[in-house]
Amino acid sequence: MKNVIHAKCVKCGKIYESTPDLTNCTCGGILDIIYDYDYIKTQLTKEKLASRRDNSMWRYRELLPVEEPTPAPPLRVGWSPLYEASRLAKELGIARLYVKDDGVNPTASLKDRASSMAVAKAMEAGAKVIACSSTGNAASSLAGNAAAAGLKTYIFVPSRAPKGKVAQLMTFGATVISVQGSYEETFELSKQAIEKWGWYNRNAAINPYLSEGKKTVGLEIMEQLGWEVPDYIAISVGDGCTIAGLWKGLKDLYAIGFIDKLPRLISAQAEGCCPLNRAIETGEPWRPMEENTLADSIAVGVPRNADKALMAIRESNGLVVNVSDQEIMAAQKLLGRTCGVFGEPAGVTGTAGLKKLCEQGKIAPDATVVSVVTGNGLKDVANAIAACGEPISIPSDMERLLTAFAENGIVVD
Repeated sequence: MKNVIHAKCVKCGKIYESTPDLTNCTCGGILDIIYDYDYIKTQLTKEKLASRRDNSMWRYRELLPVEEPTPAPPLRVGWSPLYEASRLAKELGIARLYVKDDGVNPTASLKDRASSMAVAKAMEAGAKVIACSSTGNAASSLAGNAAAAGLKTYIFVPSRAPKGKVAQLMTFGATVISVQGSYEETFELSKQAIEKWGWYNRNAAINPYLSEGKKTVGLEIMEQLGWEVPDYIAISVGDGCTIAGLWKGLKDLYAIGFIDKLPRLISAQAEGCCPLNRAIETGEPWRPMEENTLADSIAVGVPRNADKALMAIRESNGLVVNVSDQEIMAAQKLLGRTCGVFGEPAGVTGTAGLKKLCEQGKIAPDATVVSVVTGNGLKDVANAIAACGEPISIPSDMERLLTAFAENGIVVD
């Protein structure tokens, strides 16, 4: 890869050749892909990018760690819409707000970006089987993207994974192992199985290329904003890979001169599972937590990408905010009512965190903010119904309709 120099451990600094099957450093640290920005500047300009018809994450190939002949995987991933949410901005009391809806990706979450990259690197490695552990979205995204490319998958999920996500896995033909335990126990079993059978590893905290796929959400946001940098980007945080990838993409753009400053990140976690935010707040090393939240996709008590995530928050002078499950579900309704965007609980946690920070007066009224919705609400219909309630149910009778409207305080304009 002409655009990549090497991989480097974020803990000990050890250098590795950027082979397609990279995993962690021998010290246990996560690797970071180091680019040749001087070379990239000779290959990519804003004008060249604007002329491209490839409306997917692969429009940024010069900034991605793939060989030139490697084809993009079959599913179209990325270039999700960025909506200007003026009504929601007004309700929150800020000047301008944009909502990046990554729930429109092929398997309905941001995790498709990482899985598309995993499939590309697996093909480079000549692998026939890919495996991972996941709370749900990474699993379904891997199963779908791998199925489209003709690769076999083994997926390990905790038994609490929502049925909608498990249904996706089964439909995509994955071999699914539902582990009776926590995400940490699920991860450990997948790790042992991957080592035993030599499967290609899609686990985001092991495979350094996955953050490089996730970073494309940041590349898109900046291009869609015409390279005008917002004050903040808010995103939900679980194992830390997504916020780390977002920050990597922003730094890439800064390094090649596409943007002239960097935004501050907002790390939003659930109160019942916030080990990374707690580490920032206390200034102490992160410690494991129980996984007490209905936002299953970010219920990660032992974050495997902690080093990169904490680095991203600190380098960006970011804000951390923890929200209750009630605040998360309120944000789901708020996004739906004001923007027409249906996010799953983990997907709307960034917006819930932004709302809380605005109420606390921590976001200036003249701020411009982007909030990333990382997953579609159809992933977890049960919690959406619990938050919004059941529909009015009556026989086909006009008098019963009038009575029901009166009982529910509905006034027809």
